[in-house]
Amino acid sequence: MKKICKIGMLLLTLMAVMLLGGCEKEKDTQQPEGEEEEKVQIGMIFDNFVMERWQRDRDVFVSTAKELGAEVNVQNANSSVEEQVELIRYFIEKEVDVIVIIPIDSEPLLASVKAAREKGIKVISYDRLILGAQPDLYISFDNRKVGTLMGEAFGEKLETGDKVLMICGPKTDNNAMEVQSGFEEVMKEKQIEILDVYYADGWKPEYAAMYVRQNGDVMHEVKGVMCGNDNLAGQAVSALAELRLAGEVYVAGQDADLAACQRIVEGTQYMTVYKSIERMADRAARAAVDMAKGREFAYDSYITEDGIEIPYIKMEPIAVTEENMQEVIIDEGFHLKEDVYLNRPDLLN
Repeated sequence: MKKICKIGMLLLTLMAVMLLGGCEKEKDTQQPEGEEEEKVQIGMIFDNFVMERWQRDRDVFVSTAKELGAEVNVQNANSSVEEQVELIRYFIEKEVDVIVIIPIDSEPLLASVKAAREKGIKVISYDRLILGAQPDLYISFDNRKVGTLMGEAFGEKLETGDKVLMICGPKTDNNAMEVQSGFEEVMKEKQIEILDVYYADGWKPEYAAMYVRQNGDVMHEVKGVMCGNDNLAGQAVSALAELRLAGEVYVAGQDADLAACQRIVEGTQYMTVYKSIERMADRAARAAVDMAKGREFAYDSYITEDGIEIPYIKMEPIAVTEENMQEVIIDEGFHLKEDVYLNRPDLLN
């Protein structure tokens, strides 16, 4: 009987220890009240979603930010700088941690950007620099090199004394000015004459077609047309086709839009400049979260014409022609091969 009692007491003791251990374990794993980390709030303001590339930027940025535990409120300004001003004010009122802006024009945004920074909100100038402002970060591709790559591509096909035209983006876009500068430097070096420079207000592609049509006589004189992006290039090619010059005049663009890659394999556009949008959007999202959490990250410096130093993440562009379409665009998964060669299935192998 005593033996049975001893066994019973031992079992009761073991059960008590197990229960106490279980309670202690449960206590350790509970999240103390009030200590749950709040999600980083990011406001993102786009120029528009007419351009194919902005949709890619949005999707990758949002996806990466969510993986990092942040929430992104995406807004579309529909090509209105006034709307961008209102959206910055909206995000200030929402007390977001970071505002990411693809600016349409710099001057109208200066006061609202300053107001955001005074409230302790970090501001990222995405792809285009907000001139005159001091954003906490500027992330973009090496735009001067974009122009250099266009110029070098023309230099491989044109000869000394040949003539070209330039259809650039608006003067209010610092990127457009840097691309122009890089291109002009190569043309000067190669002794290729630039007959005229046209600036498409608001990056509206229809202006490129209008310019080509209005200068039909000149188009028969030139060997190349440099376009500020692939949207402008597409309309320029359409207008050149009306003049029966598509494929006869070398056309350059940038962004490696699907339609541009199709034109390249068809022979109506000579080259484009590929910019790994996925890498830039991913890098920007990571930087935004790091900034919101006060963490350090690697960056270079961009010095403005006024001598202002701005934290800068510089991405490298790549020239694309028919020769390296497979390697740069298709192998990288930027576009599918069957899509690129949609109109030239005879070239598929």
